[in-house]
Amino acid sequence: MRYKAVIFDMDGTLIDSERLVIEAGLAAFRAMDLPERRDVLTDLIGTVGEAAPTLRAAFGAAFDHEGFGALWDLEVQRMFASGIPLRPGADELLGLLADSGVPVALATNSRTQTARESLRSAGIAHRFPEAHVWGRDRVDRPKPAPDLYLRAAEGLGVAPADCLAFEDSDVGTVAALAAGMTVIQIPDQRPPATRDAHILAESLLDGARAAGVLPAA
Repeated sequence: MRYKAVIFDMDGTLIDSERLVIEAGLAAFRAMDLPERRDVLTDLIGTVGEAAPTLRAAFGAAFDHEGFGALWDLEVQRMFASGIPLRPGADELLGLLADSGVPVALATNSRTQTARESLRSAGIAHRFPEAHVWGRDRVDRPKPAPDLYLRAAEGLGVAPADCLAFEDSDVGTVAALAAGMTVIQIPDQRPPATRDAHILAESLLDGARAAGVLPAA
């Protein structure tokens, strides 16, 4: 394999958390007798920063964003309580990389502790040594800046050009490209706005095959 390391995004790439987070948000809208604006929730997924402007633009200046946020958090916790499902092929791909001795790291806009808890809930924490779990609190700038990917590669002792990155979002794809990595994008909750990724795939395993990480099916 031409790549010396593989770096993964987490939400929507390895774990099926974004779908659950959106379903939790829809439940919170219902509890507040509001229209179920999936488009608004999709716009908020993966972003870092204040959600209030987006919510008020959709529902008006008087929207109770704090009350909504509390309900949303409760619904997310309820949905995550029984475990977070993996995206198709995630466990198989991680196992094959481990068997081949290919080092892996995680680069996520979630906070590091949240990421570690999510990995445990999904049953794949053992695939990522804690030192190689990079959340936004470990860098100065989150995605779309390249910092997370650059630090993850540095932590593995591998040049960015020798790394393969797996992403689902446009924001993450921009970050990995800016870091100088080969990028596979597997869209999750929204279609890609561009085709800037080196490989656009329907699943992790399809992307890995296209990159030569796995033999063709």
